[in-house]
Amino acid sequence: MAANIQVINRSKHALPAYETEQSAGMDMRANLDEPIVLGPLERAMVPTGLYIALPPGFEAQVRPRSGLAAKQGITVLNSPGTVDADYRGEIKVILVNLSNETIHIQDGDRVAQLVIARHEQAVWQVTEVLDETVRGTGGFGSTGRK
Repeated sequence: MAANIQVINRSKHALPAYETEQSAGMDMRANLDEPIVLGPLERAMVPTGLYIALPPGFEAQVRPRSGLAAKQGITVLNSPGTVDADYRGEIKVILVNLSNETIHIQDGDRVAQLVIARHEQAVWQVTEVLDETVRGTGGFGSTGRK
């Protein structure tokens, strides 16, 4: 089922699109007047030129591209970044260079994926006791141990 998303494209590039019929994410491209140079452990906000209006109950998740991560050590710093339904500013991608090499981000480079997802908002129910489970309070690697 497709969600209709309003979009303004102020970039020099085509709109993000699904590469295959069953893709979850669409590649977003850097919209730059000049390259961004990222030294080791440096980060930058990369503009995309995209502005969206999501329907209530949806978010857009900005996620790393696996190829950039595996081949160049580039990832999205706040992964996944969330674009809320009421945000109307430009979508920017916070990239970080986790490699030992200087990386150049060029205009039009595919820098992240955008995944549109439904979400729920929680309603807290304050209580004094939680129901019991087999796992209980075990966390941080406690499951699957005998």
